[in-house]
Formats: sequence, structure tokens, C-alpha cells
Amino acid sequence: MSAIASFFMPVVSLLGEGCVKELPDRVKSLKATKPLLITDKGMTALGYSQKIVQLLEDAGFNCVVFDETVPNPTDENVVAGAKVYQDNHCDMLISLGGGSAHDCCKAVGIIVTNGGVISDYEGLDQVVQALPPYVAINTTAGTASEMTRFTIITNTSNHVKMAIVDWRVTPDVAINDPVLMIDMPPALTAATGMDALTHAVEAYVSTAANPITDACALQAIQLIGTNLRKAVARGDDLEARDAMAYAQYLAGMAFNNASLGYVHAMSHQLGGMYNLPHGVCNALLLPHVCEVNMIARLERFADIAVALGENIEGLSMRDAAKLAIKSIRALSKDVGIPKNLTELGVKKKDIEEMVKNAQKDVCALTNPRKLTDEEVAAVYRSAL
Repeated sequence: MSAIASFFMPVVSLLGEGCVKELPDRVKSLKATKPLLITDKGMTALGYSQKIVQLLEDAGFNCVVFDETVPNPTDENVVAGAKVYQDNHCDMLISLGGGSAHDCCKAVGIIVTNGGVISDYEGLDQVVQALPPYVAINTTAGTASEMTRFTIITNTSNHVKMAIVDWRVTPDVAINDPVLMIDMPPALTAATGMDALTHAVEAYVSTAANPITDACALQAIQLIGTNLRKAVARGDDLEARDAMAYAQYLAGMAFNNASLGYVHAMSHQLGGMYNLPHGVCNALLLPHVCEVNMIARLERFADIAVALGENIEGLSMRDAAKLAIKSIRALSKDVGIPKNLTELGVKKKDIEEMVKNAQKDVCALTNPRKLTDEEVAAVYRSAL
């Protein structure tokens, strides 16, 4: 008998060119009057924050802005955002940006309705009260945080990225308008695209995968293999941007329900300790973790090779699986991901501490192969 499967995603998802214009109607449907827009200085500098505020004000809403979100948002960041929400008597949340803005916003929502400190909610299903009404507007094609039940917050006391996984943090409405993604520079496009690929690959080989997540993951991998290079080469290629928006959303649907594996468990430690970009860390670790996991899921890695456009005709299952990893490395190289973790300043002396924390990360639970501390350390060393 098969195991019981769960499937989580937003109640409403809007995708396609110009869909952000529906935001006022969605805010109205959520019975809100004073939203807090949580975003970052980059979105404000590009003029996107003001565009959203204007869109809401034209519809009669009074929108407050908190644009202090930092990359790899911290518990201190969350406290500051929650104070703005409470001081201004807001009644809903809107996040604008990539994973950092969405994660910060989710954590703010947890605090304003549940109280305490964000570390109280680390782990699986620790939230008790529902968040305020929440719309997530995505501007990158990678994290899928705009539609997941995951939020990742850095604990400043120990520099560990806390994984908070709870169905109550899933946004009510997710908006993916490719027009808002055109200004992403090539390096960010590459990093977020490889993040999405990591989500899809880890979900497909996860011990919690099911037929629904499999379908989402394979379609995401195919779209990324076909479109990421194009989006990096020309940011104004709206067709490629739209395809990548769908790809990262599909990858989000996959991992939001099948969860992830050691790539993310290990990447979280790099982000927490060195404040490195999440997508780049994932891209660098992905082929190394795949090599370790391959023996547990040979046939699935062969499927991944096909989804990435490789011809496996006449190959053994093992050789087909190895071709998937070769294809991942080629894509990473083509889009300009750094060669190794050493280029990012990662030190051997920190591996022992990162291994200890990676083994505690909730994402490690669904990895297809159980790894010892030494095996995890060996993966870190191989990526240096």
C-alpha cells in the first residue's frame, strides 16, 4: 500500500504577462484595507515598489512599505518588519521580490499572529495561528518561495539558517508576472534558475516523491534545460522569462510537497555562515550530491537526463544516470556559475561545523541516501 501524500500550494496563482495588474482585486477579495508591502532596497531602486504602491493607491488602498529586507533575511530583520506592521495597524501582507522578501514576509506574518520569536517555529508544523491575508509577488525565477510552505531565516546568534516548514505560511495568492523579471541581471538569472533546477531534481529523487510531484519536477527540468540559457543570454526575452517563471513554479509545486535533500541541507549552512547567495551554493553542490545519491535512484537520474535533452539510447542505466550529472554541470558552466566554493571564500576549517548543522536540517530527512558525517564532509570538500 502506498504512503499517504499531502499536496500544498496557494489558493490562487496568477501567471503570465501583466497578471500583476490583478493585485488590487485580490487585495479586495481578502477583505484588507491597509497592506504592508515587504520588499528590499533593490526593488525600490528599480521603481517596482512604487509601482505596486501606486497600483494599490489608485484602487483606494493605503499601503505601508518596509523595504529593509536583506539577502538571507535574519531574525533581526523579522523583528523590524513585525514592528512596522504592528505600529501601522496593518491588516495584510504583500511581499515583492525574490526568496528573501518572501521569506522575511512569511516570518513577519508568523510573529504578528503567533507572538514569540521566530526561532520558536523552526522545524515542521510549529505554527499555531494562521498568518494575516498574504499575497506574494515574485520577481525572480528560482526560489518559488512565493508559493511554498517553507521560510528560511538566519539565526544571528549562531549563524544557522533555520528552516521553518508549515502549511500555514503558504501565501493565499501567488503572482508570477514575467514583466517584473526582465530587469534581473544575468548572474541573478543564472543563480535563481539553477536554484529552481535543484528544487526539481531534489524533489524528483526525494523519498517523499509521488506521481503529482514527479510530473511537476520533470516538466520543470525540461523547461529549465530549454530556457535558462536563453534567459541569461537575453534578459528581455519575454518568452524565455515566462517559461522560467512557470518552471520555477512547477519546481516549487514539486519540492513544496516532496521536500528536498542534502543539497539544500548543506547549502543552508553556507548561506548562514558566509552569507552567500543561495542559488549559487545550490548550483555548486548539486552535481556533487547527485553523484553520491545516484546509486539510490539510477532510473530517476536517467529520467532527468532525458528531461534535460540528452539522448540515452543504447546506454546502460548507470551511464544514463551519469549523463544527467554531466548535463547539469554543462548548464551550470554555460550560465556562468563560479567553479567552486573556494572562489566564494569557503574554508576547510568550517566544514566540521557545517556538517553538524546540515545533519540537523529538515531537508536532509528526504534525501534518497542516508549519509554519514564523513560522507557529508567529503561532499563539501569535493566542491571546494
